Amino acid sequence: MLRTREKRGAGGSHLPGAGVAEPPGRGPTVELRQRKKLKSSENKESAKEEKISDTPIPEKAPKHVLFQRFAKIFIGCLAAVTSGMMYALYLSAYHERKFWFSNRQELEREITFQGDSAIYYSYYKDMLKAPSFERGVYELTHNNKTVSLKTINAVQQMSLYPELIASVLYQATGSNEIIEPVYFYIGIVFGLQGIYVTALFVTSWLMSGTWLAGMLTVAWFIINRVDTTRIEYSIPLRENWALPYFACQIAALTGYLKSNLNTYGERFCYLLMSASTYTFMMMWEYSHYLLFLQAISLFLLDSFSLEQSDKVHEVYKIYIFSLFLGYLLQFENSALLVSPLLSLVVALMLAKCLQLNVKKGTFIAKIMKVINFYLVCILTVTLNIIMKMFVPHKENGHMLKFLEVKFGLNMTKNFTMNWLLCQESLQAPSQDFFLRLTQSSLLPFYILVLIICFLSMMQVIFRRINGKSLKETITLEDGRIGGRPEIIYHVIHTILLGSLAMVIEGLKYLWTPYVCMLAAFGVCSPELWMTLFKWLRLRTVHPVLLALILSMAVPTIIGLSLWKEFFPRLMTELMELQEFYDPDTVELMTWIKRQAPVAAVFAGSPQLMGAIKLCTGWMVTSLPLYNDDDLLKRNENIYQIYSKRSAEDIYKILTSYKANYLIVEDAICNEVGTMRGCRVKDLLDIANGHVVCEEGDKLTYSKYGRFCHEVKINYSPYVNYFTRVYWNRSYFVYKINTVISFQS
Repeated sequence: MLRTREKRGAGGSHLPGAGVAEPPGRGPTVELRQRKKLKSSENKESAKEEKISDTPIPEKAPKHVLFQRFAKIFIGCLAAVTSGMMYALYLSAYHERKFWFSNRQELEREITFQGDSAIYYSYYKDMLKAPSFERGVYELTHNNKTVSLKTINAVQQMSLYPELIASVLYQATGSNEIIEPVYFYIGIVFGLQGIYVTALFVTSWLMSGTWLAGMLTVAWFIINRVDTTRIEYSIPLRENWALPYFACQIAALTGYLKSNLNTYGERFCYLLMSASTYTFMMMWEYSHYLLFLQAISLFLLDSFSLEQSDKVHEVYKIYIFSLFLGYLLQFENSALLVSPLLSLVVALMLAKCLQLNVKKGTFIAKIMKVINFYLVCILTVTLNIIMKMFVPHKENGHMLKFLEVKFGLNMTKNFTMNWLLCQESLQAPSQDFFLRLTQSSLLPFYILVLIICFLSMMQVIFRRINGKSLKETITLEDGRIGGRPEIIYHVIHTILLGSLAMVIEGLKYLWTPYVCMLAAFGVCSPELWMTLFKWLRLRTVHPVLLALILSMAVPTIIGLSLWKEFFPRLMTELMELQEFYDPDTVELMTWIKRQAPVAAVFAGSPQLMGAIKLCTGWMVTSLPLYNDDDLLKRNENIYQIYSKRSAEDIYKILTSYKANYLIVEDAICNEVGTMRGCRVKDLLDIANGHVVCEEGDKLTYSKYGRFCHEVKINYSPYVNYFTRVYWNRSYFVYKINTVISFQS
């Protein structure tokens, strides 16, 4: 509960023998030689040599031009780094104001970590308590002190590599003598968010050619932070650790795809892309799905932009390397072997080997492109099926079932599936989401930029299909922004991400940051305005001059309007002192630490169990994790305490997991849900057959009342199985009797 306090030149070719005088008295001798037929590779090499020899040697730029370039790069880099640092400091200050963090005791601070975030931070604490790093890793990989009757490899199952790295850095840097562990932990996450913003800044800068686009990207990102990041609600989430690395990979890939990149820049982008791709894959268990969408975008880019084929296949090699290295270092994680990313990349490699060397632009080449597209699709599906047949895996089968129900392909009464469908983050975006993006002017400019880039891209593609030759270097006067490979990639990628975000709202955190980046790039790019003027056939004003003026005037106007409207709100948020107030949970955790036996096992809702594991260290029966079938089944069984089941049934379920204490939450038992049929007790009634949906949710006869209500009354047979030992306004704790005494 939050409550607000009132305080507050050109070179010619040189021919051998040219200019040599002939002997007097003799005519010119003609020497006939038979030219050997060059091989295709020799043809390519000679063509490259001819191209190099025909390329004019650029003159050395004047000193004042070099100084201007250096000043532009220096100011842009300074602005990018400053933006990232300021955003990280803003997050730290806002977090302090929101929770009054520095004035809280350790227990009250830990309660602010909710659900699965509490589990991640608890393992960070365990690593710091371990006598050595090796011992700590061993205890996490053979963990039998978290979930009763279950030994888990927590590092693999929960992707705890961020916690391992954070614990090593905390002890290796001597920070244990300077800063508390919780501040070091959240400080790293806030720092990564600063890198996230910096990477988006650089990406927009690389695409537009001006660092003003980066500044506008950062402004839109911060203003729309409710829809761009979940850092305010759940700091230790895997995506908060992973997405900054993905943003760095996107920035490196953008630079790598540019046509005018020099050798050193290309090599730097390649190395950065390799490192960030692998790190991203290690930080988040769902990272390979996002890379799969990126691989599809690159495949379509390869199909549309013939000049980038070699670069795209180098990126495929990075995927292969990262997948297999991740497989080995993630305890032979079979999910990476059966991932669609691996199947797609292998299919693309095989299709490239099967391609015929035909002349570009011919009818046969066009047919081969179509055949290649279908070949890749068929090979990808076939390889994925084969891998799943021979590689034992448990790759998120519940996700496929969820998607079937989500799209109406199947119906189910399963509690877990219906509970997931009721989660707000897994539903379609609300109108408020689009309204917020429109009020900040982000959505209108994004749609404008996307339409212009997409139409220009299609125009270039049709020209290539028709066999028309295109200039290798695109100038501003050409007005053809859709011919740049990095633009084609970003247009395809944002359309794919946007299509998913329109179905599942939780994916907006992947899409909205790149909406900020793409919209800022567009309004700051003279090339985009020039493309629009070419279509409009503007003649009254010089189009190039007008494009340059608009590329500076429009972002300046947008920036000033955003500053005037939203900057006072941001300052108000920082000045407003709030307080996280949850005394009932604090009292519950204090009672457990003082009164409950060390070997006790607690049962209750998964979200509460995560908090108990973090705050007390006691063993629990379930966890708020949804990537393990056994844990999902446990969660459903424990939730039966809110169903209309008998005391004996509940007792058998709890004792099967060796539970000693049961915690009933009044908020769940007496829940008044805003969405019809999505309360936990309603979903349990549907799963247990206690509700007939076809008859207007009419309750059928049940000889048992709802357990969470009946157990509070303290009459037989409930008192025979359960003894109340603690209660407050929110929680009721019952000891599960080992010896049943039947009372009248």
